[in-house]
Amino acid sequence: MDWQKEDLKYIWHPCSQMKDYETLPPIVIERGKGINLYDINGKCYKDVISSWWCNLLGHSHPRINEAIKKQVDTLEHVIFANFTHKTAITLCQKLMEVLPKGLCKFNFADNGSAAIEMALKMSFQYHYQTGNPQKKRFMALADAYHGETLGALAVGGVDLYSELYKPLLLDVIRIEGIDCYRCQWGKCRDCCNCECFVKAEEAFKKYADETAAIIVEPLLQGSAGMKVYPPLYLKKLRELCDKYNVHLIADEIATGYGRTGKFFAFDHAGVSPDIMCLSKGLTGGYMPMSVCVTTQEIYDAFYDDYLKGKAFMHSHTYAGNPLACSAGIEVLNIMKEEEIIPRAVEKAKYFNKIIKEKFLPLENVGEVRSIGLVNAIELVKDKSTKEPLDYTKRTGYQIYKKALEKGVILRPLGDVIYFNPPLIIEKDDMDFVTDVALECMKVFVR
Repeated sequence: MDWQKEDLKYIWHPCSQMKDYETLPPIVIERGKGINLYDINGKCYKDVISSWWCNLLGHSHPRINEAIKKQVDTLEHVIFANFTHKTAITLCQKLMEVLPKGLCKFNFADNGSAAIEMALKMSFQYHYQTGNPQKKRFMALADAYHGETLGALAVGGVDLYSELYKPLLLDVIRIEGIDCYRCQWGKCRDCCNCECFVKAEEAFKKYADETAAIIVEPLLQGSAGMKVYPPLYLKKLRELCDKYNVHLIADEIATGYGRTGKFFAFDHAGVSPDIMCLSKGLTGGYMPMSVCVTTQEIYDAFYDDYLKGKAFMHSHTYAGNPLACSAGIEVLNIMKEEEIIPRAVEKAKYFNKIIKEKFLPLENVGEVRSIGLVNAIELVKDKSTKEPLDYTKRTGYQIYKKALEKGVILRPLGDVIYFNPPLIIEKDDMDFVTDVALECMKVFVR
């Protein structure tokens, strides 16, 4: 059977212009192991983007496989309203060991965008029920990405995803300023006092009374091109939220579970958010599941007699799914027992070193930025002016196609080539994927 032809007959792939598939048909993957994926012809591809940033410990991990197999013979799913199960409870107990201080109440959903929607609604309803019904709006950072359902899309700030749908979206207060590569104040991310935070202070001064919450991707704005900013920004934001009674929502969907070198990106700042959204690495990339975690204070605002109408009437059919919870428990077990994050931190030093050595000498490489094992290479037309490449040439996409031929999955963000591999990647693979990326890049840039 021609599986590629059959795919195109039926499937509309996500985040794709399907016309591109005429020249680059879908690659049919049959199996995976570690950071490797193998197609139906046996060709190996190095998955250094963690299959959209979710594969945490490698494909087909034997311990996670076994945990799910064991669970499926016991309980596959149960309604999570008025029912529960040991697997979900155990997952919460284990998460309490690693979460920032104060987060203790868990509401389950089935994907990252759903957790964002939950967080926004939770914050709005909290303020409504605690004497601040005027707090109906949300703040978010420029170039943010929080998902593609309508609420999540509204607080996002990447026009590629949201521009067309703006007539449908919430009126969000947008805070400009976090772009360390093109800093308006002429500073650098390692030697500044977050001068750009003045933009947040101005927004809070003007709009805080009508604002329920501000949502942020802590330290790493992924879809904006893996933009990295300092932990000090989060510390200042925590103080500002406390001052104005505005909730701080942490979108740790992509940044959590060791991606930034600590369990959560907020750990770098030593402060806690009021609401945290988790997904992706939560199940090691195995199963669709998300969690919206909040504080006792927020939870208490919903706790009352049923007829008072204060309950959080938000539900997902697969909330607390036992199979996903079993994967989540085993992920936490592996990370603790095998010291995954400390080992990843050591690997990150080597990865960042060779990437800088190989790519920075190129004329069209403007910046290499890194946090944890995440490394991004921004291609520019001119290093001195930081002028972007002509986007119509789709240089990043051309590099992506070339790398696929050589067995490496890069999938750039525009003209930002990045690596966001599973935390178990080893040095030999780091050498290989960076050599391939460099070879492919030199075909299209200097």
